[in-house]
Amino acid sequence: MCGIFAYLNYLTPKTRHEVLELLVRGLKRLEYRGYDSAGVAIDSADGKDMVLVKRSGQVKKLEEAIAEKFSDLCNEEQIDIHCGIAHTRWATHGVPSEVNAHPQRSDDHHSFVVVHNGIITNYKDVKTYLTMHGYTFESDTDTEIIAKLIHHLYKQHPQYSFRELVEQVIQQLEGAFAVAIKSKHFPGECVASRRGSPLLVGIKTKTRLATDHIPILYGKDDNVPQTKKEAETTNAQEHRPHGNAREVPLLPRTESTSEFMPLEDKQVEYFFASDAAALIEHTNRVIYLEDDDVAAVKDGALSIHRLKKCLDDPHAREITTLKMEIQEIMKGNYQYFMQKEIFEQSESVVNTMRGRVNFENGTVTLGGIKDYIPEIKRCRRLMLIGCGTSYHSAVATRQLLEELTELPVMVELASDFLDRNTPIFRDDVCFFISQSGETADTLMALRYCKQRGALIVGITNTVGSSICRESHCGVHINAGPEIGVASTKAYTSQFISLVMFGLVMSEDRISLQQRRQEIIKGLAGLESAIRKVLKLDPLVLEMAKDLYQHKSLLIMGRGYNFATCLEGALKVKELTYMHSEGIMAGELKHGPLALVDDSMPVLMIILRDPVYAKCMNALQQVTAREGRPILICEEGDEETKSFSSRALEIPRIVDCLQGILTVIPMQLLSYHIAVLRGCNVDCPRNLAKSVTVE
Repeated sequence: MCGIFAYLNYLTPKTRHEVLELLVRGLKRLEYRGYDSAGVAIDSADGKDMVLVKRSGQVKKLEEAIAEKFSDLCNEEQIDIHCGIAHTRWATHGVPSEVNAHPQRSDDHHSFVVVHNGIITNYKDVKTYLTMHGYTFESDTDTEIIAKLIHHLYKQHPQYSFRELVEQVIQQLEGAFAVAIKSKHFPGECVASRRGSPLLVGIKTKTRLATDHIPILYGKDDNVPQTKKEAETTNAQEHRPHGNAREVPLLPRTESTSEFMPLEDKQVEYFFASDAAALIEHTNRVIYLEDDDVAAVKDGALSIHRLKKCLDDPHAREITTLKMEIQEIMKGNYQYFMQKEIFEQSESVVNTMRGRVNFENGTVTLGGIKDYIPEIKRCRRLMLIGCGTSYHSAVATRQLLEELTELPVMVELASDFLDRNTPIFRDDVCFFISQSGETADTLMALRYCKQRGALIVGITNTVGSSICRESHCGVHINAGPEIGVASTKAYTSQFISLVMFGLVMSEDRISLQQRRQEIIKGLAGLESAIRKVLKLDPLVLEMAKDLYQHKSLLIMGRGYNFATCLEGALKVKELTYMHSEGIMAGELKHGPLALVDDSMPVLMIILRDPVYAKCMNALQQVTAREGRPILICEEGDEETKSFSSRALEIPRIVDCLQGILTVIPMQLLSYHIAVLRGCNVDCPRNLAKSVTVE
């Protein structure tokens, strides 16, 4: 959750006004990660102190506060070197307020200020330790202990560099975090680190880069390389935080032997961000930091340090080029990002299939898992693991995967999967599905399965994400950036990615060739079918006008459309704050039927597929109790339409792809109800896009 954005210019003249504009614009790009409160920290006019501006609420309120506080900044002279940090928050520890907003400070003099994404699980122990050393705390956050611990170490060891202080501190922290830190004692410097939460560094230069690989520097006494697991164990044992009065143990100091600098002209700008979306308008050259990397910028030079050398860790971080375009993260002519992303689905599904499905010869190629297909075919079972919408994409494709692979397919919620300590074996294949690739529960489940020897397959929408990097193989869904908190196009692209996997697994099954060709033909017609469904938008709006004042909505279906019921209900809940429930139509008579009367809104999905007769039975049960269901049915199905005064007709398509077409009206319905109820569509209350906490 939360969004971090930091900017440092070296020999690149900028006024403080320009720096603040950069920071606020970066936060707006990250606002989908959290919008409970926001704040910035920049140098004072004389460069000897820091100025913090924080506000509860969305970034717009912070922008207004900055305009009021710095009304005379436009006339200031440009500064060659400056560092500013900013943050938009999704509250975990402490209610949304100015005091709990980031940056968090070490003391009244702003010696050190920190922006943080994640949760420090041992913050109470560290807080007790610092309290015994005379520190008082002004906020309820776990972040404040980071700033104060750095300050405490600085007072003890003033000879340490900024980077060395941060290295000492992160050894005392447990949990997940990404941090960017600024200090008035180290002007023009910025230090950032991550463990479990995403963080990347953007680099912008006028001249070519000295290298595309930034070497990793290690402690001088670290002569014995370790595996990552050994290093984590050693860190946990030797450098565990202390709640008692004894001093924080310090590690041997390290020296820089190699740094990144641009050649020729030394002008350079650095950006630290939680997501590439905040950087793309400034630069497309980025470094994805790994867990426990410490990235420090001093005198315009970037260095990346690690305290322990691991055998399985590359000795450099590569500068990669983003392929994202700025237009992809702009609203264009749409009112909301979610609306734009719903209407982009006719294009995003094609992008997911591009270069993978050959419609002429009926073949499917997934380059990211191609080499692992023989191993997957020998496995004991497939496990599909995800959270929220990603979990629903697994539910939507489970039946087809069972049919095409003839393997047992288990679908698991990542949080429940971990709670049960689920048995995992070496001949299991585990799929981890996540739009962001950073979902904490899913990532923890991935590591759990990986430790037990399972083959890990990642299904993500974000290149360079943690799940992407830690999987043995995977499929990038290519849906494009998704800014709206409620996932739409990522769901349909995850759906298609899993369908393509099933087609790859069945390519040598003679008995399944006719079925495969039906599905591939359905994929070929998907773009035009989605465009037809999107034309139903005016009808969906009229339906929303009838429903938005109700307090509840039941959505029923079965077979391939049960996942649509779950996903549709989730969208209604998260966007409109209206109760909604996705019900398996076969379970209607086992309890949910008690809810049905003439005032309860019921939406039913009934298509001409293998479970049509059973769905019609459920429809009869609803109408017999004076229910007035709204139907989603196939074009021209007058018999089914006759049971309802209002129906949405969708194009006919192969049964296993129906879920892609039936979910779009649900996305549109939740969108329109949210607008009619005056809700913030892109930023639903209490939620954030990238869920990096458990």
